[in-house]
Amino acid sequence: MEALYQILCIIFRKFQKEIKVKIFIILLFIVTLSLHAKDYSENPKTKLFIESMVKKHNFKKSYLLELFSNVKVQKSALRFFVKRPKKKLTEKQKVRLQKLYPEHGAWDRYVKLKVTPKRIQQGRAFIKRYQSTFDEVEKHYGVPSEYIAAIIGIESFYGVNVGKYPVFDTLTTLAFEKNRRNRFFKSELEKFILLSYRQEFNPKNVRGSYAGAIGLGQFMPSNYEAYGVDFNNDGKIRLQQAQDAIASVANYLKRNGWRRDEAVAARVSYAGNRFKAFKTGYKRTYHREKLKGIEPKYGKWDYRDKVRLIKLNRTAYDELWYAAKNFYVITRYNHSAYYAMSVHQLAMKIKIKSKEE
Repeated sequence: MEALYQILCIIFRKFQKEIKVKIFIILLFIVTLSLHAKDYSENPKTKLFIESMVKKHNFKKSYLLELFSNVKVQKSALRFFVKRPKKKLTEKQKVRLQKLYPEHGAWDRYVKLKVTPKRIQQGRAFIKRYQSTFDEVEKHYGVPSEYIAAIIGIESFYGVNVGKYPVFDTLTTLAFEKNRRNRFFKSELEKFILLSYRQEFNPKNVRGSYAGAIGLGQFMPSNYEAYGVDFNNDGKIRLQQAQDAIASVANYLKRNGWRRDEAVAARVSYAGNRFKAFKTGYKRTYHREKLKGIEPKYGKWDYRDKVRLIKLNRTAYDELWYAAKNFYVITRYNHSAYYAMSVHQLAMKIKIKSKEE
């Protein structure tokens, strides 16, 4: 024992500087955490919010005061919603930005992050793992399994990354710290507290995105009960569970107008490399007969309703697509044509892979 003691003393003397530095870092981390904790129950805006929750929903005031008494301010989440003054760039910075984000190729950069070999492979495995659930959901809602899986894959990588932000603290921060969407997040905070009561979970224990989105499909609290489905019949909607999440995504699409057995999009051809003949985007619709010089690239496309034109900015040319009503429905999940197209392309690749099995 004496020998061991001597060895330990030698090690400590040799590395005491490093040990002291590590202890200092740990203490600094603890102090930083405590500094970020805030008593929102004393905030005048929070007090009004609490009074409103008591009056409208019969919550106990003491419960809400305790809930808001120790909130860790989510500054990293707040940064996404605070308007920053634009800084004048130097010529060097402009050149660097031009190299990182050239004028053309926005779609190439976007799709490279969303439709990856790993996401395709894991999407196929996800469907296989929950095949019976997907079969039942597809039959009931009319939404193909590959589209449900693609949305969950892009939103949370099939449940691997549902978010690390404490949802209650995040929504409280975004509701009461000055930012451009205070009103929206105050409403979402109200919905989240109600949700935690109705679905019987501790609001302090849920983690999600920097905006407070929850579960495999990343639903905001206002959508959780509006579109959430208790598919496994355990009496609770749990969007962190695959069965409920799969059905809830399908329900969201169906309720927003998804049409069973109809197309989503089709690649088209046109003359030239850059398309400027018609306005593009998911909001504008056209009768196909009026779109002169635009034809399906790979044979006949059997879709009779109005179409949208979706332009994908690639490095050497513009890729053009017809988009059907179901494509528009996907944009109700995320208001972005690139998002909807990445869901479509990922779904198609998951489907092809599934057929190869």
